[in-house]
Amino acid sequence: MKAIQFNEYGGPEVLKLIDKDIPEVKKYEVLIKVEAIGVNFADTARREGEYVVPTELPFIPGSEVAGTVEKIGSEVHHLKEGQRVLASIESGGYAEYAAVNERMLVPLPDKVSFDDAVVLPVQGQSAYHILKTMGRLDKGETVLVHSASGGVGLLAVQLAKLFGAGKVIATASTEEKRNLAKDMGADYLIDYTQDNWENELDTITEGKGVDLALEMVGGSVFHKTRKSLAEFGRLVVFGVASGEQVKFHPTSLMGKNQAVIGFFLPQIMKRPDLYKKGMEDLLAYLDKGDLKLTIGGTYALDEAQKVHQFFRDRKTMGKIVLKP
Repeated sequence: MKAIQFNEYGGPEVLKLIDKDIPEVKKYEVLIKVEAIGVNFADTARREGEYVVPTELPFIPGSEVAGTVEKIGSEVHHLKEGQRVLASIESGGYAEYAAVNERMLVPLPDKVSFDDAVVLPVQGQSAYHILKTMGRLDKGETVLVHSASGGVGLLAVQLAKLFGAGKVIATASTEEKRNLAKDMGADYLIDYTQDNWENELDTITEGKGVDLALEMVGGSVFHKTRKSLAEFGRLVVFGVASGEQVKFHPTSLMGKNQAVIGFFLPQIMKRPDLYKKGMEDLLAYLDKGDLKLTIGGTYALDEAQKVHQFFRDRKTMGKIVLKP
């Protein structure tokens, strides 16, 4: 089979198209003929050697795939060959075939396409659990979503509304990106590249601050967001796109009973109860038409370098999909 692999850390140029044996299926695994592959910021962090956990070389990136069941392990009894499925995996997704543990497979509803499905395992699950599991969003609360035109952001705007948020405030760097967030249901839009954007946030919340903030930029955006939290406000950190790590004094949270919370999706994947619940809810929302998905582009597997360059240049909106 064809696959994309890197043998050293670096820029998009380290991604190489290789020939590799099709994976052998263990007794609790299923072999999937891959039809769509989701691309994520985590893939670029892996490639650069800057992921949250070490990335051993050589490495085939890709953590979300959709396709059809090609072969079934001896101890798998609830799936059949030819069935359409969606899967989350640790690695190996940038390939024509993937072997997946049955626990991480979910059957696809007939109306959900392969391309749409791969929006959900990483970005959908992240938005869902950041808001619900970690952020503990309550009805009527005000939610701030940074980078709201990205894959997680666009879903977070919609899910916040579905979960009962009172106000959803979206930030993005361009008018086009902000309008996309508005189309997804954002109530207020802010250009966070402007100086003193936090003053606009203060006006929108009438000085009360935001109850829940989703932050993955880092640097000054983190500090300004933390200072804009309401009493009992929660800030969930799920990335550092700017590369600027921050320091702050935990005691500064005490006066208003605030919290800064870290989110790392692989920890959710270790909890089948959380993972299955999130995926079932997301697929149900999608099947009923309650979620709008934005596919920012589909590319051939051998265009992985080009796609990673788009991420480096911050030129992506919505979900980017690779096709074997």
